[in-house]
Amino acid sequence: MAVVSWMEILLLTGLVVGCYWNSLSCGFVFDDVSAILDNKDLRPATPLRNLFLNDFWGTPMAEERSHKSYRPLTVLTFRLNYLFSELSSASYHLLNVGLHSVVCVLFLRFCRLFLDKTSSLVAALLFAVHPIHTEAVTGVVGRAELLSSIFLLAAFLAYTRSNGADQSIVWTPIAVTVVLVAAATLCKEQGITVIAICCVHEVFVAQGFTLPMLLDTLLQVLRGKDGFPYAVLQTLLKLIVLIISTLLLVIIRVQVIQSQLPVFTRFDNPAAVSPTPARQLTFNYLLPLNAWLLLNPSELCCDWTMGTIPLVESPLDLRNLATLAFYSLLGLLAFHSLRHSHSSAKTVLMALSLIVLPFIPASNLFFPVGFVVAERVLYVPSMGFCVLVAHGFRIISHKRHLKKISWLMIGVLLATHAVKTFNRNWDWESEYTLFTSALKVNKNNAKLWNNVGHALENQNNYEKALRYFLQATRVQPDDIGAHMNVGRTYKNLNKSKEAEDAYLVAKSLMPQIIPGKKYATRVAPNHLNVYINLANLIRTNDSRLEEADQLYRQAISMRPDFKQAYISRGELLLKMNKPLEARDAYLRALELDSTNADLWYNLAIVNIEMKEPSEALKNFNHALELNPRHKLALFNSALLMQESGEPRFRPEANRRFLTYVQEEPDDANGYFNLGMLAMDANENTAAERWMREAIRLQTGFRSALFNLALLYSQSRRELDALPVLDELLRHHPEHVKGLILKGDILMNHKKDTQGAKVCFQRILRMDPTNVQGKHNLCVVYFEERDLPRAERCLEETLALAPHEEYVRRHLGIVRSKMAAMSVAGQPLSPASAEGVATPSMKEEKKGGGGKEEEEGRGATGSAGAGSKKNVRKSSSAESLSGGGNSQSELLDDGQADKQQRTKSKSTKEIKDIEKKRAAALKRLEEIERILSGCPTCCVPLQAALPAAPPYRLPYLLRPLTGCPTCCAPLQAALSAAPPYRLPYLLRPLTGCPTCCVPLF
Repeated sequence: MAVVSWMEILLLTGLVVGCYWNSLSCGFVFDDVSAILDNKDLRPATPLRNLFLNDFWGTPMAEERSHKSYRPLTVLTFRLNYLFSELSSASYHLLNVGLHSVVCVLFLRFCRLFLDKTSSLVAALLFAVHPIHTEAVTGVVGRAELLSSIFLLAAFLAYTRSNGADQSIVWTPIAVTVVLVAAATLCKEQGITVIAICCVHEVFVAQGFTLPMLLDTLLQVLRGKDGFPYAVLQTLLKLIVLIISTLLLVIIRVQVIQSQLPVFTRFDNPAAVSPTPARQLTFNYLLPLNAWLLLNPSELCCDWTMGTIPLVESPLDLRNLATLAFYSLLGLLAFHSLRHSHSSAKTVLMALSLIVLPFIPASNLFFPVGFVVAERVLYVPSMGFCVLVAHGFRIISHKRHLKKISWLMIGVLLATHAVKTFNRNWDWESEYTLFTSALKVNKNNAKLWNNVGHALENQNNYEKALRYFLQATRVQPDDIGAHMNVGRTYKNLNKSKEAEDAYLVAKSLMPQIIPGKKYATRVAPNHLNVYINLANLIRTNDSRLEEADQLYRQAISMRPDFKQAYISRGELLLKMNKPLEARDAYLRALELDSTNADLWYNLAIVNIEMKEPSEALKNFNHALELNPRHKLALFNSALLMQESGEPRFRPEANRRFLTYVQEEPDDANGYFNLGMLAMDANENTAAERWMREAIRLQTGFRSALFNLALLYSQSRRELDALPVLDELLRHHPEHVKGLILKGDILMNHKKDTQGAKVCFQRILRMDPTNVQGKHNLCVVYFEERDLPRAERCLEETLALAPHEEYVRRHLGIVRSKMAAMSVAGQPLSPASAEGVATPSMKEEKKGGGGKEEEEGRGATGSAGAGSKKNVRKSSSAESLSGGGNSQSELLDDGQADKQQRTKSKSTKEIKDIEKKRAAALKRLEEIERILSGCPTCCVPLQAALPAAPPYRLPYLLRPLTGCPTCCAPLQAALSAAPPYRLPYLLRPLTGCPTCCVPLF
């Protein structure tokens, strides 16, 4: 066996790279989407054993919708690609180009067994540039052909070493051959056919038998004249080993597919469901059609299904002549090569073996397959074709007068094929370019019109996509999928009536249930999605929810293992406020697919609806175990941990939010919630950084702006809060809490009572019944020393909120002050009160405190349309649920504060506040007594307090013994105050020089 030189290897590799380098710019198209983008088996989080349990597309082999294509070694190479470059298509294409180069080198080694050095190189060069290979090389899923071919050729080359020098059997190469055959079969099913090629080689090449010799030997044995020669016995022994190995592989393969053939429809392979003789005539006509593609690869098409090739329904069809011519030529070549033992006959016989035997599994002659013609399955048969061409070239070139012509012809052939291959690669750049190029070849395939429509749909070009989908329905009026596509596109165009009509047409084309006949065997499983799509459409109308539920149940009755129907029905039941039934639906779906992270996520959402946060968190964790990068589970589980108020959950919640922002770096909600977590942990620097990032990503982010301002306010950086509040109110001028906080800062820290008044008056113009804004406006009047107006204002506020004790108490303060000033003969009007000290009550003014939180920070429940984070994820037939995060604010009343602040305060913080409360009781008692104007102990001091220097105040206040009338109620209120209110009650009493000194 001639050795392949390094120059020849470099020549073949350079030629392959030159023809296919532009494939590196191609994306994932056609079947690549299912095999790569949608295949969870590629992800590192998926256990490796799943590769040996699922089919090529990631579907469990046990499921009826599985294509039964078992190629775990090919998927393993995809997984390695994903490990190094994730979903960068260039790396996948680069590896395919490299594998094609390896195949070319091995094929050259194969050719050297039967051809001379020059003609074998011609065969390898022709194989390297043949345009029929673009689907196998440029299409990523074609890697199955490449890997299988590598092991197929390696197995054959290993087997050729099984004959010793003395014609004895060398078993090591045979064992290696069996291993390589198994590997080839695990890459693609047709790899097992190399056993048959080895058998042909053993009998007719290695042993030198011809068909007449075999028949003569057999007749002599049958007549008893002679026994089997030793050489024949050796050959039989080797063949028996090969055949037993083949049978074992076939048995294992049948066990893997659980003795079930995949379900195909008449749209995939129309001839497979046609009656006799149309089925036989059409399948036999496909053989010369495939041969013609090898001879003349000028019109290549990525999809030959549906109406691409009309059925041959009559023996009088002229296309039958092509079938007869093909069989005649094939028969003549086979007869010639089997009758003679010279080298030319052996070469032709091995070429025919490579053409015929690997093609048999895809020929439809023995069992139907899911396609009519597929260019990639011609990858191995084209090797035999190239051997025949090179053999013919050798014969012609040996004739002197034809030598130059033969070299010219082979040069032109290689050049034109190389150019065709290079140009054909550009067709695979995107799905749009691929399918539009296919329509130039064939306009009678509705699937091509549908696929162009899908490509346009992915570009959000719905109007143009609709035209292609409608054309598909005209080309194939009974195509259920085309009508479903029309309906979906109408829905995307917000034409619900037209969408429903299209879905109803698709539904009417579904086969009717035949009693006693299994429904799933007569229709493609994805066609059942018409019930899901129709139900998803009509359930947007709340009055038709029961009708939608009936459609889901109909789909389930047709196919009890239809997982998607349970998922969609669970969503509907949750919308119908039937959480128990929704939970049952999701549990049933989990019985069918317990490894579906989306299902565990949806079940967690149901648990939240049922007020079961611990169960919800457990199911969120299940989802993340299956898919650690499940974005919605990451976000909502972290949210649930944050809302629990448990400090032990904070680190994990923080980690999950950080993982979420790695997955969604442009989603401001993730950064906002990281900021809220930091605020809960009193990590103000980190909180400020996260809030700033959220605001950068989402201009005018209401909750982030307010909470950043609140953070500055609580950190005693009130002046830094004002620009943030100005930005907030510029984007959201009706933001009540922002107005309250701004008014509070203006009055307490900038002494700008007019600015504060403007803020509170804006609140009242928007909502005259807003107690908080009304009360704070009353405080402004009090600070302006307009006591009559403050009294009227507080009376109006008390009428709005008769149960608010702080309003009643402040009204008492104002009235007592007015009485005291009247007794002292002091004027009550602001103008005449100049220079007179007035007690303050702003320490109990309702401020803008209390965090404002995203809707996602509340109880995660059923998200409405347009919400982002608490959406139950669904892998519905039309689209997965996704979305944004609507914002809602928590009211600044006691109940809202109680829900958030109580949760976020740790036990240690509450104890610290209790200590502050105990320490401040006496001081509070004294100050409140002054504010209340008790005539017994406070009025005598009122004249002394304004003129007293600060260092005298403790001595003046020390004699106060406490008035039970005005101090006891405040002391009782302080004692009964819940922890979340203490920071606001105690803040003015803790010695802050900014707010306490002016009080004195």
